[in-house]
Amino acid sequence: MPDDEESPEGVLLSGEENAAVRVKLERDKRGWSTTTLSDRMNDVGFDMNPSAVWRIENRKRRINLDEAIGFAEIFGIPLSNFVGPPSLATMGRAMELIDNVVAAYRASNRANHEARKARDQLDAYLADHTDIREEADVMVSNAIATELMKSNEEYGPASDA
Repeated sequence: MPDDEESPEGVLLSGEENAAVRVKLERDKRGWSTTTLSDRMNDVGFDMNPSAVWRIENRKRRINLDEAIGFAEIFGIPLSNFVGPPSLATMGRAMELIDNVVAAYRASNRANHEARKARDQLDAYLADHTDIREEADVMVSNAIATELMKSNEEYGPASDA
C-alpha cells in the first residue's frame, strides 16, 4: 500500500485501495463518524467496530468482499463504482458509461469467439466435403458483405478512433 499521502483521488489504485479511499470519501461526504458507519454496517449484518473502519480507511486493514458489498449497499452505489477509481466516483455518469464500454467490449469478444467457432466448424465440415467448399465460401463472403452493408447503413462505417 502506498506510503505517500498525496491525494489518492487522482490515482488509479487497486480495487481494494480504491475501496479504502471510497469508504473515507463517502463517510466524510455524509458527515458520518467512524462509529456511525460501523453502526450502519452492524445494522445490515456486518460485524464492524469504529476502529475497523478507521483501519480500513488508513489501509491498515484489508477490506473483504462481503464488507465491500456492505459498504456499497450502505452508500447506495454499485460495487463496481465503489471499487473503481475515486477520481471517477463523483462522476456517476462516467462510471455508467465506462461500465457500458466494458460490457460492449465483453459482448464483442463473445461474439467474435462465437464467429470464430462457427467458422472453424464450417471449415472442418468443408474439409470433408471439398466439392462444395468454393460455393460455401462464396455464400459466406456474400452473407458477411450483406451484413456489413446493413450495419454500415444502420450505424455508419466502422472507425479506428
